[in-house]
Amino acid sequence: MVSLTALPPLVYLAAVLALIYLLGYCYRAVSWPKTIIKTLSVALLAVGAFQDGASLLLVAALALCAVGDWLLSREDARSFLAGVGAFALGHVAYITLFLGHVRADVGLIFAVPQLYLVFGMIALASVMALVLLPRAGDLRVAVLAYIPIIVGMGIAALGLPMPGLLVGAFLFVLSDTVLAFEMFVLAKNAAARRFTPFVVWLTYWGAQAFLFLSLI
Repeated sequence: MVSLTALPPLVYLAAVLALIYLLGYCYRAVSWPKTIIKTLSVALLAVGAFQDGASLLLVAALALCAVGDWLLSREDARSFLAGVGAFALGHVAYITLFLGHVRADVGLIFAVPQLYLVFGMIALASVMALVLLPRAGDLRVAVLAYIPIIVGMGIAALGLPMPGLLVGAFLFVLSDTVLAFEMFVLAKNAAARRFTPFVVWLTYWGAQAFLFLSLI
């Protein structure tokens, strides 16, 4: 993992914007400032990765997630579907990057204790599908397609002996799980909704940060 003192300057700006979004916007209704701050907090990581000469797959993964952030922040059905598609492509880029990394060893995925984590993520995917699909309405196809991709990203990360990257991948899975339950399961007046926006953003941006720091 790269030294924090050697990061491109835009990365520090991305972190500041992520903090602003956490404290001032993640729990608020749709607005253009919310959309712009959310998007830039990840888009600047993509620019920083490019400036640092990182893999173009990392740049693409971060850029696609930033596009997904923009689309999902608008909170209408068409934007949601496009945003899910952007994130799915971002995860495919991450999966390709993980499996093709110079330190990748697919055999690690099938070794203990990683194998137990694989079974755990498959079980999580099954539970998510059973719980979410009856509640997702017209979005059920998008949800069904997205679940194996995000879980596949977590499994692919197990082939890299890089603790920071594993933390990032699992934070991503956790973030998407909480977001899915917030969107499709929790009642509108559920007390948990006071906390879920903060949990989703902390785990999501934290995931991107860990992946960025592990891969540049």
